[in-house]
Amino acid sequence: MSLSNLSQPILQLKKKEERRIKNGHLWIYSNEIDTAITPLKNMTPGQAVDIRDSGNTFVGRGYVNPNTLLCARILTYNAAQIIDASFFESKITQALSVRERYFPSPYYRLIYGEGDGLPGLIVDRYGDTLSAQLTTAGMELHKEIIAAALMKILQPKTLIWRNDHSMRATEGLDSYVETAHGTADDKTLIIENGVSFLVPVREGQKTGWFFDHGDNRRRMIPFIKNQRVLDVFSYLGAWSIQALVNGAREAWAIDSSASALEISQENAKLNQVDSQFHCLKGDAFQQLKMLHQNGERFDVICLDPPAFIKRRKDHKEGFLAYQRINELAMKLLTKTGLLITSSCSLHLSRAELVHAINVANSADQSFKGTSQILIQGHQNIDHPIHPMIPETNYLKTFFVNRYE
Repeated sequence: MSLSNLSQPILQLKKKEERRIKNGHLWIYSNEIDTAITPLKNMTPGQAVDIRDSGNTFVGRGYVNPNTLLCARILTYNAAQIIDASFFESKITQALSVRERYFPSPYYRLIYGEGDGLPGLIVDRYGDTLSAQLTTAGMELHKEIIAAALMKILQPKTLIWRNDHSMRATEGLDSYVETAHGTADDKTLIIENGVSFLVPVREGQKTGWFFDHGDNRRRMIPFIKNQRVLDVFSYLGAWSIQALVNGAREAWAIDSSASALEISQENAKLNQVDSQFHCLKGDAFQQLKMLHQNGERFDVICLDPPAFIKRRKDHKEGFLAYQRINELAMKLLTKTGLLITSSCSLHLSRAELVHAINVANSADQSFKGTSQILIQGHQNIDHPIHPMIPETNYLKTFFVNRYE
């Protein structure tokens, strides 16, 4: 099935809502549709639609899901463009061109949904293995066309569908993981900043690896020579093992997942730094408290928690969690230590994370100095930001130095 420009069902916008869409936004909400003229109840999830303004002039072409508040997504503003195999091949080729100019090796997020003009599609590239995810009904209907385009352009040995994102339930879609092409190994080798890692692409978190922090981890390297490093919410050891390879004298990794820590140890051995690498399994908050009670101190602490604020209504509780985890980390820093702290919560602003850092620093009664922000980090270039969709701009990282 493809979205053609022939006999296309129509969504007509309310007049007061059309400016935002004409300015380039890809999302349309159900309350922006003139349902008296174009009833949503007559449409099916994933169905192709043309979007028109209140004067019945073409605005864009995309797909609809009448059962969700975010009911339509635009794929093109060109009335002459047919959404078919050629369209997907063109979009994927454009995204590939950007990545190939920046990355020396084929390890990156190839397609980042709205950021690459393909809302509902995520594709991570692990050399000759692709891990792809469809999060909307419209993209699910184009599954075979997308797979064919990926195979044609990249010729991977393996293509895996990681269609187990929670958003699929909202779209009325089943959750599943399947190997669409080739044979999926238990672990796939990748290289980031010259360091090798084994990644469980089928079973790991999200689509396997967190490519969004690649540049932030590269910017860490000048700070870790001969330093003692603590990697909190470590997952596969991306921060700690890169620190060791680049000269840290010792690194500790904290994670609640035994399987993730097991692979971290494999990654440490793979890079011949296993003698300097130590794991702590358990709740990060509790482990940080225990380390403090034991009198441990670290020169560099990397704090990369999951999203504590998943929904706007969780803001108050989530903000306190960010404040608390940063406070616990600050208490473990040496007097001239460096805290690399992050948030992937869309609903936590940069200013709020800075405030949490300030409160955390003040709460450390054993430290009489102050702090300074050396670097403000962002998501990697393979997670391009759509200028009209702030939700695509989510990652915040600060390199915080302390001094007396």
